[in-house]
Amino acid sequence: MDFQIFRFFHLILVAVFIFHDSWCYSDEAGNYSFMKNATSAPKLSHFDYIIIGGGTAGCALAATLSRDATVLVLERGGSPYDNPAATDIGNFANTLLDVTPNSWSQLFVSEDGVYNSRVRVLGGGTVINAGFYSRGEEDFIKEAGWDREEGEAAYEWVEKKMVFEPPAKGWQSAFRDGLLEAGVSPNNGFTFGHINGTKFGGTIFDREGHRHTAANLLEYANPNKIVVYLHASVHKILFTTTKGNQRPKAYGVIFQDVSGVVHKAELATQGSMNEVILSAGAIASPQLLMLSGVGPAAHLTAYGVNPVILDPPMVGQGMADNPMNPVFIPSPEPVEVSLVQAVGITTFGSYIEGESGLSLSISLTRSFLDGVLKLVKKTKFPTHLISKFFEPLDLRLNLTAKAGVIIQKTNGPLSRGHLELRNTDPDDNPSVTFNYYQDPEDLNKCVEGLSTIMKVIDSKGYSKYKYDGVSARGLLDIILALPTNLRARHITSTFDLKQYCKDSVMTIYHYNGGCQVGKVVDDDYKVLGIDALKVIDGSTFLKSPGTNPQATTMMLGRYMGQKILQERTIIRGKEEEETVKTEL
Repeated sequence: MDFQIFRFFHLILVAVFIFHDSWCYSDEAGNYSFMKNATSAPKLSHFDYIIIGGGTAGCALAATLSRDATVLVLERGGSPYDNPAATDIGNFANTLLDVTPNSWSQLFVSEDGVYNSRVRVLGGGTVINAGFYSRGEEDFIKEAGWDREEGEAAYEWVEKKMVFEPPAKGWQSAFRDGLLEAGVSPNNGFTFGHINGTKFGGTIFDREGHRHTAANLLEYANPNKIVVYLHASVHKILFTTTKGNQRPKAYGVIFQDVSGVVHKAELATQGSMNEVILSAGAIASPQLLMLSGVGPAAHLTAYGVNPVILDPPMVGQGMADNPMNPVFIPSPEPVEVSLVQAVGITTFGSYIEGESGLSLSISLTRSFLDGVLKLVKKTKFPTHLISKFFEPLDLRLNLTAKAGVIIQKTNGPLSRGHLELRNTDPDDNPSVTFNYYQDPEDLNKCVEGLSTIMKVIDSKGYSKYKYDGVSARGLLDIILALPTNLRARHITSTFDLKQYCKDSVMTIYHYNGGCQVGKVVDDDYKVLGIDALKVIDGSTFLKSPGTNPQATTMMLGRYMGQKILQERTIIRGKEEEETVKTEL
């Protein structure tokens, strides 16, 4: 009878963790007592969970786990609360283009010749992105094997803290009307759901234009059980020494603060469920696995990584970045400052989105391109041609706010690339190849997407925001004249949309892969062949979910945090039960 009561007590605890998803504590965003500079970290510390990366998934995961375990978050960047004005909607472009050494946006150029950015700030991509919030498609949830009801609850947990309905003002409303005229129907109104047709999705900007980020989810955290170290650069995951057929087991990490002091954090010795969890994103997670000795052995040996812990060939493989192609439309009428709000979800696999009223700082634009030139020296692209191409840039990018930009994003995508080490510096960029439009199906989606954009521009609903006599096809050519990437321009781009797609491709910053489910991690996100190590972030995705991955990435952090706690409670109950039996 005593054992039945004991088990009943633990079942109650499990039920509490499953259904009680609104735990709140006293710390408010921006005033977290547990957020500290890594320089204050002890040389050695112990936690139940060590999370590498305080980004889109990491913050949700850490807040959840801290309810019933001690948690350490190691974030290589700083705090978004240090400069809140930089996150406001009016500063979106300038913050994204600020690639100075201590900025939140770290520039890299893929081997495809496309500019891209990694994020280095608490809150991850939610601090510098366009703010659009839309859930993943039903098929994505089903293919991931997630419980639908628990996934719904995880989405709602995020939405309660940081998601809003956007104001449907002039330009965005005209864009919506143009999408409907172009055949992207039906009109689905405002919804978080991923539904074919035209809709307004959520936004992480409030009505005053202030951004709310994944860092705000740490308001849910138990401040007595979590520590967040900022400017903490993780150099290596530590593994136990193996003998014979023993599996390697993660037991800690080495990280460095801004003063160059090295620290070690280890998993607490008590607790069989304790783990190191990589949540560093699709670039840093596979990179850090490799630097820790987990990856293709020949590649690691070539860069002096020693010892090689495990030789999984798929680490760094399956890298993908949804290609994006923009069209810039000068407007005869004033337009509101707006980021992505209305979106067309087509049946042919292209998502049509729009922004208006953006402004660029010329000094930051020049700084950005200076950064590009420095990085180009590490690639196959000729620097003298790029420098010449950039000479007239100041005039061309002195953009007025009276304009809109409509883009097509290819879903999936099917084209895949890979990530490799360039050196052994964890703060430097690895070599990344995405192979944009390598798959013909991706290219066909782009052509149909651009054709739809031209219909939107020429529609009656959008006509107020386009100069008379300007053709939609002529507007596409404006992009070809700008240094939007480092790729060659072909004369055929002016009449061949397939070539235009290839020549004008840009990133929409939705890259994924490198630690994919079924290839590097299992369905529970455990690294195959290694104990006490998980990867929980966008690097595990087989494709980008929905029109924007941030909603599902945050949901994943919350969802997996809940699942881990449920399993932890059950196992702890069994261990305690065994202890009681032994004592009796």
